[in-house]
Amino acid sequence: MQWETVIGLEIHAQLSTQSKIFSASATTFGAEPNTQASLVDLGMPGTLPVLNAEAVRMACQFGLAIDAEIAERNIFARKNYFYPDLPKGYQTSQMDHPIVGKGFLDITLEDGTVKRIGITRAHLEEDAGKSLHEDFQGMSGIDLNRAGTPLLEIVSEPDIRSAKEAVAYVKAIHALVRYLGICDGNMAEGSLRCDCNVSVRPKGQAEFGTRAEIKNVNSFRFIEKAINHEVQRQIELIEDGGKVVQETRLYDPNKDQTRSMRSKEEANDYRYFPCPDLLPVVIEQSFLDELRSQLPELPPQKRERFESQYALSTYDASVLSASRELADYFEAVEKTCGDAKLAANWVMGELSSLLNELGIEIEESPVSAEQLGGMIRRIQDNTISGKLAKDVFKFIARGDDNVKGDDLNSADRIIELHGLKQVTDSGAIEAMLDEVLAANAEQVEQYRASDEAKRGKMFGFFVGQAMKASKGKANPGQVNELLKKKLEG
Repeated sequence: MQWETVIGLEIHAQLSTQSKIFSASATTFGAEPNTQASLVDLGMPGTLPVLNAEAVRMACQFGLAIDAEIAERNIFARKNYFYPDLPKGYQTSQMDHPIVGKGFLDITLEDGTVKRIGITRAHLEEDAGKSLHEDFQGMSGIDLNRAGTPLLEIVSEPDIRSAKEAVAYVKAIHALVRYLGICDGNMAEGSLRCDCNVSVRPKGQAEFGTRAEIKNVNSFRFIEKAINHEVQRQIELIEDGGKVVQETRLYDPNKDQTRSMRSKEEANDYRYFPCPDLLPVVIEQSFLDELRSQLPELPPQKRERFESQYALSTYDASVLSASRELADYFEAVEKTCGDAKLAANWVMGELSSLLNELGIEIEESPVSAEQLGGMIRRIQDNTISGKLAKDVFKFIARGDDNVKGDDLNSADRIIELHGLKQVTDSGAIEAMLDEVLAANAEQVEQYRASDEAKRGKMFGFFVGQAMKASKGKANPGQVNELLKKKLEG
């Protein structure tokens, strides 16, 4: 039997406000446990919540960016459940009247096709605290610093049909909230995490299968692995005569498997009711109009502009517009060197490899955009070859020779100090080639006695010997041209 996967995602994005959603407590990550939870966050008797206007603004920004309906009147409710890290015994959230209604987000798949994913809603709520298990023998610790941190929960329609589509969607949301500046997207710190609702059904069947929810997955790689494992688990269970039960599961990356956590609650199990301490929030059209005018250029628009303005391929434009910081870096490199294709190649090639090796983001790059653009200018004017440029790049990245900040002359200084200037003097190259050919006289005779096909392979040998003799400094184009004349003369 052929099976179809059906996936819906709930993404929790911590909003980048300075204070919590209903109190003035700080939201700084990494503070000492239980130092950032006020009496309001703990729901102590006699305290009253005050809604953070900045959280409302950020939620509306997101709604505008996904072309969603934004409720003129939205209401906070109490979601009642009991868990050690939920100090109030309830979570202030939104149920029947969320701030953001139906919208959509387009994602680009690996084959270049674009698929539209519906977004059911995005609502504001407060985060819970955190249970700590590692440092306590036989017990758990509770850190309530995170309690009350504003969350935007983004709920997709069940439009996703594979783990790869799910990752593409989460990456698109991740890029969008970072472009808007409403969430830092740091998944390792829990700023953005995902609940994956997964089910399978026979291909062609209209009804959905029973779903399981994989809770709090916090990396793109784990989202893909968790979904793939859960799909396989459900298919094997059904084919063996079993039934999938609706439940919440956790993904264990060490064992690459999901395990049951608890039966999945329905909405009525939470006994939602309107929060008596918070008035309905009324959003005026003038407020939305002002926000709309302030929206930055978003990833889809930036990708299209990169394709048209810089004549980049769809793939290159997609990679370079994946984050606002990377896009800004690329444009700064292009502005310095004036060659979009060369700038794109170096940013996506050597620079990306360096950042991956160091485990850092583009904002922390040891090579500034101006330094990289200045180095590319030296490739353009034949001061250095592409091969020598890689050596220059390494010196810049290491910060050698007292190269500082955005010094446009850093590439020039390194080229001079390390003798990396490309040899373009035809006479010098010819003299060097004569020495190479004299040292390989037997191979020269073989080359001249060979047919065209064999000559092509042997020619590479002579080029290699020539570049070795020049320590990689000879202009490759001139070497090829002069070498061919000497071998066939």
